[in-house]
Amino acid sequence: MSGATSLDAAAMQRAALIADALAGLSGARKTLPCKWLYDAEGARLFEAITALPEYYPTRTETRILDEAGPAIARAIGPGAPVVEFGPGDGEKAVRLLRALDAPAAYLPVDIAPEWLDAAAARVSAALPGLRVHPVVADFSAAFDLAARMEGSAPALGFFPGSTIGNFEPPDAAAFLRRIRAGLGAGARLLLGADLVKDPAVLVPAYDDAAGVTAAFNLNLLARLNNEAGADFDLGAFRHRAVWNAAAERIEMHLVSLAAQSVRLAGRVFRFAPGETIHTENSHKYRPERLRALAAEAGWTVAAMWTDPEDLFSVWLLEI
Repeated sequence: MSGATSLDAAAMQRAALIADALAGLSGARKTLPCKWLYDAEGARLFEAITALPEYYPTRTETRILDEAGPAIARAIGPGAPVVEFGPGDGEKAVRLLRALDAPAAYLPVDIAPEWLDAAAARVSAALPGLRVHPVVADFSAAFDLAARMEGSAPALGFFPGSTIGNFEPPDAAAFLRRIRAGLGAGARLLLGADLVKDPAVLVPAYDDAAGVTAAFNLNLLARLNNEAGADFDLGAFRHRAVWNAAAERIEMHLVSLAAQSVRLAGRVFRFAPGETIHTENSHKYRPERLRALAAEAGWTVAAMWTDPEDLFSVWLLEI
């Protein structure tokens, strides 16, 4: 990527961040899209979260992928290009790619270039003969994928980490339809989904004793200060995670501790004491609900794996 192109991409991303922030903070209930949690510092903090004792999803999904690896490889066959939506640190991709039979290429897709580059480098170092082609894109919206495919075998989409839970259900179905079309004929999708469980397990995973998740959430305000010229006082907000039983989701909020005003892009936003900015949803799924969601988007379930405690699930979907 040329320097000019990099600057253009950074300017476009900054403009999108400001537009999303202005729209979200102007609503009757203030929101900020969770995709903006992941700048370089956000990515670092999230990786720290995945190692916390309270945060079960990463270690549980990794164990499932390791145990199911041979079955996944038999189902996929040789030569598949692998497209990962939101690669994180690349560790899960390394495990999957090592289990597969001669994958044609690895295409990680993410909105955060710094995270994307790190994941691509990790995969390249672990599998030096594999073609790795990072794609900077917002995978929650439409983008061109077909032109980037390699090999003649049907593609395998990889969407681990329960990120599907960050979408509202209608948006999750729309996303699954888009990637079904983008991956092409005969494609399969390996999908991670967190399961409904006791809130006593769920809530600490999003509000850990060490305060790492709180720092991760508050970093979104720091990003707006740094990139959008806002003047949030991070000490005037605190992190809150709650279980919404009716919607079967964890919600993350930033709570205003006092009456205050914040400036952003020439606008002033006022907060009442206790008012929140809703920053993330993490929907949890029952198996029957996930099956229905997949069917709505045109996928069928080829296989499903879970752990002995039924904390997490990994699904192989096909067209």
